[in-house]
Amino acid sequence: MVFTTMDSMMDDIAELKHDIDRKLEKEENNLALLRQCLTRYDTNTTSMIGILNSFEERLENLEKTIIPVYNETENLRRRQENIEKTMHTLDTVLSYYHTAKDVEQTIKEGPAASDLETYMSYLEKVLKAKKYFELYSPKSKEIKDIERIYDDGKDALQLEFRSLLHRHGRPVPPVVILDLLNSDEDLPPIGTDTDLALEQLSEKVVEDLRVISKWLTENGRIDFMKAYTQARSTMLSRSLAGLKEHLKSSSGTLNTSQLSFGNQNSPAGGGKFRPQKDVPTRKSMNKIAKMTKKVLQLEQGHRRQGSFPDPVKEDSSDLETDLYISEMSALLRLMQSEAHLMKGIIPEKHQRTVFDNIIQASLETLVTEGELLATAARKNVSRHDFGAVLSIFPIVQHLRLVKPEFDLLLEGCQAPTRAKLTSLLSTLDSTGAKALEEFTESTRDDKSLNMPKDGIVHQLANQTMMFLEQLQGYCETAGAMLLMHGEKTAPSSTITPDTCRLKAADYMTRVLSALGLNLSNKAQTYNDLALRPIFMLNNLNYILKSMKRSGLLDLLSSWNKEIEFFYNNQILEQKSDYSESWSKVLHYILEMDKPMSQHRTQDQVKLKDKERQNIKDKFTGFNKELEEIYRVQKTYAMPDSELKSALIAENKDYMIPRYTMFYNKYSHLNFTKNRNKYIKYQPSDVAALLDKFFSSSE
Repeated sequence: MVFTTMDSMMDDIAELKHDIDRKLEKEENNLALLRQCLTRYDTNTTSMIGILNSFEERLENLEKTIIPVYNETENLRRRQENIEKTMHTLDTVLSYYHTAKDVEQTIKEGPAASDLETYMSYLEKVLKAKKYFELYSPKSKEIKDIERIYDDGKDALQLEFRSLLHRHGRPVPPVVILDLLNSDEDLPPIGTDTDLALEQLSEKVVEDLRVISKWLTENGRIDFMKAYTQARSTMLSRSLAGLKEHLKSSSGTLNTSQLSFGNQNSPAGGGKFRPQKDVPTRKSMNKIAKMTKKVLQLEQGHRRQGSFPDPVKEDSSDLETDLYISEMSALLRLMQSEAHLMKGIIPEKHQRTVFDNIIQASLETLVTEGELLATAARKNVSRHDFGAVLSIFPIVQHLRLVKPEFDLLLEGCQAPTRAKLTSLLSTLDSTGAKALEEFTESTRDDKSLNMPKDGIVHQLANQTMMFLEQLQGYCETAGAMLLMHGEKTAPSSTITPDTCRLKAADYMTRVLSALGLNLSNKAQTYNDLALRPIFMLNNLNYILKSMKRSGLLDLLSSWNKEIEFFYNNQILEQKSDYSESWSKVLHYILEMDKPMSQHRTQDQVKLKDKERQNIKDKFTGFNKELEEIYRVQKTYAMPDSELKSALIAENKDYMIPRYTMFYNKYSHLNFTKNRNKYIKYQPSDVAALLDKFFSSSE
């Protein structure tokens, strides 16, 4: 067993050794191959180094050969460039010497002989030549020719600038202005970047003006701005003059009460004004301010000769007002257009000055005309023609509405220019305030005694109510006048539409108070005591109804809530005073003189002679006084049918029951054989007679 184990182990060891020997032999073969490879790599390396060294030597030799050639070529290229630059410079310099000859004829002929672009390119050539000679040859003879041509060119450009303005500038047609002012759309406010240009010059002309302006400005010539100012100022004035002439010539066919311009909301800011190819029709113009006073229709019978202003004169005053307001609105729009037109043509730093000068004449004309209207209003006040003074109220209303837009447009202008409209508004305001106060004094102190014989409404009441009704349309304007220029001026911070309306209501209340006092004094001049209350009834009723019809009562009630109650109470008092006129008639039928006892009036009682005579005297006296009061009072006028009917009904209620009682008591007695002589009127006859009272107004 032991020997077997040993043999097995020996076999294993022999086999292991055999494997190791085999692996060793394999590794030795690999090592031999590796050494062979290294030997080949060394050989290749040595060969490559030789090749690289040879290539380096060749490159060095090539560089030594090429670099001189390259340097020579670069030198030649630079020389060529220098030659070309020199030739170009020489050509340019030579062209400067020929510039005068080449461009002189074109420059002399001006831009009109060629298109502006070509002419400007010629001027640029002259300018470059001028700069060259000034820099390099300031004493050469050529510079004198160049400067002469340069000056001629600038003069020609300025002449062309002026010529473009005059050739293409046209006054804005009146129908275009009217169409603009009648625009149904609200116009954007001033200051917005909107196309405000009323296309007074074509885009091509405007562009040419801008090109010329830019070149002249850059080259130190700004004289062209004077030409621009003069041309545009003339066009602005002619546009306004044309509008006024158009409106004056159309006044015979146009309904001036429909003329109104601008817009309520901005009122009147900038906007697109583009002339239409076709002539526009006139639309209704009722947007910013009504330019005519209301036509008041008084109740039938209140219209008396001399009660109203001369209609021809009033129409003329209205037309002047309409024309002035339209001129004011048109000037605002045209000024906006001018401010927009000059952009790009006039350098920005000069625009405010040029604009100030352009509008100066037209604005001065507008202010002067407004002052003339104020002067005319003051003359009318001195003649107590207060109705004509109202013509300045729509002007003030409109001016107050558009003045913020004028102020915004005039920002940057000189202080006197900005103050013109403020001064005009102050003048008109003070004129209006003074006229209002003098109207109150005139109403209170009116001494005219042309009293109507029939007790109808007095001329003073007619004129006063017509004035107040006309003034009602401008109550805020009137209130502002009184607050700013009245006896007690109010701080501007407290002047609001509400305070203005209250001030106007306070003023109208004072006028009515003065009117009532004056009418009461006038009524005392009647010798007929019954006519006094009739006169006052007619006037008080007319005043109250006029206030109700026109809406004045609502306005005045905001100041004095008791005003309607006051007038109604006054009417009741006058009716009470009037009833006293029946005292003579009542004296007989109320048996105030020795009345008979009831038993003496029985059918079977035999009357004494004295009693019969007493009854005869009562009937005779009643008949006489009734006929006398009828004879007198049938001549009284009471044009208001409602008041007339009410007063007659009150007379019946007052008289008929009393006369009926008297009639029933004595008519059946045998106090006379000639009954028809004494009993002339039955109660129905008295009622019929009373219906005929106040027939003068029929």
